[in-house]
Amino acid sequence: MSQTQQASHRPAALPRSHYKAFRDIGTRWSDNDLYGHVNNVVYYSWFDTAVNGWLIEQGVLDIHEGEVIGLVVETQCNYFAPLAFPQPVQAGLRVARLGSSSVRYEVGLFASDGNDEDNNTAACGHFVHVYVDRETRRPVPLPERLRAALETLT
Repeated sequence: MSQTQQASHRPAALPRSHYKAFRDIGTRWSDNDLYGHVNNVVYYSWFDTAVNGWLIEQGVLDIHEGEVIGLVVETQCNYFAPLAFPQPVQAGLRVARLGSSSVRYEVGLFASDGNDEDNNTAACGHFVHVYVDRETRRPVPLPERLRAALETLT
């Protein structure tokens, strides 16, 4: 089952093979909560970092001068195993849906312990960007360079 499963199905952890690109993410002391694991709100920050970091690395997102920007309109996460500082984390990324002006990214977070070829996600979810004109904030078609880069993640 994938993250795009029907609401009536119980979410399940996913393998690394579900994702197309990976990004290392360091944990910080302040990420842990009183229960001794990373607080749930940090996972959403990691989703944002994984998606936007990948876009910047591909040269298709200029956060300061770009005419088109992505606004988050939806995000969701399911948790399967705790993560905690100082544990390294790796984010897997794929594109589940590529629309005319929107993209649904799927992000999986993995404990990166050196023996992680077969492990499943500690958490996984999705992140939807609607691409808009920076000035008007109205949806615009995905620029061709952006679309071409995103197609490599489908």
